[in-house]
Amino acid sequence: MADESPAENTAAQTAPQIQMRVLGQFIRDMSFENVMAQKGVSGDVQPEIAVQVNLDAKKRPTEHQYEVAVKLNLTSKAKGMGDVLFLCELDYCGLFHIEGVAEDQLHPFLMIECPRMLFPFLRRIVSDITRDGGFPPVNLDNIDFVALYRNELMRRQAETEKTEA
Repeated sequence: MADESPAENTAAQTAPQIQMRVLGQFIRDMSFENVMAQKGVSGDVQPEIAVQVNLDAKKRPTEHQYEVAVKLNLTSKAKGMGDVLFLCELDYCGLFHIEGVAEDQLHPFLMIECPRMLFPFLRRIVSDITRDGGFPPVNLDNIDFVALYRNELMRRQAETEKTEA
């Protein structure tokens, strides 16, 4: 057992405990377009899939409640040919009750932890949509939401510096 000074022990007891509950999840908008079938093309093709992810979070009118949206855009093209096979757009939202997060940490928490909670459900929906759309199911790789958040901060900082120069 580690020795803790009384001050450390008191600080650990008084630190607010983070509480997070998922209140609900829903698909706000979804679109799947089988371009290959619309063109009347069939056959074996090797797909190349490009995935774009956008995140959004906003406070809800009820205290401690937030809505977080993960917006995915998938574009599948035939490898080597560049012909579009399918397009998939999904706007998936979660409603969260969050308490005990410091104000300066709330934005990163909403943009990292909340999407991390939603991702397994979003992955399943994408897999089902692509399979039901006539393609092999797309099993999305894990998304590094920390890296995504950092990249967005750097992009915004560079944009700010560019406008100030």
